[in-house]
Amino acid sequence: MADNGSLVPIQIQVQSPMSEQDHVTHIYLLSQRNPVTQMAVFQLGPWNGRAEVSTRVRLAGTQEVLALARLSNGEFRYKQMEIIVTESACVDAS
Repeated sequence: MADNGSLVPIQIQVQSPMSEQDHVTHIYLLSQRNPVTQMAVFQLGPWNGRAEVSTRVRLAGTQEVLALARLSNGEFRYKQMEIIVTESACVDAS
């Protein structure tokens, strides 16, 4: 739950050994209702040690947010969560 859609904290953790052979290469953060669907892309590699990122995003109201992790073997993992926003930040002018 977020009181203000302008500053919604998000933390993403992916279980991965983060070794040279088996690691997370990218984490995509996707929005269901924002004017721009792809909110962020994070590039990772074995040098990160852990597949974990945190950021703040703007959300256009209550919506499902999807985190999509791409692994070094080409597989994907995802998790989605509904984030309830009481005051919207991204308002489409149309």
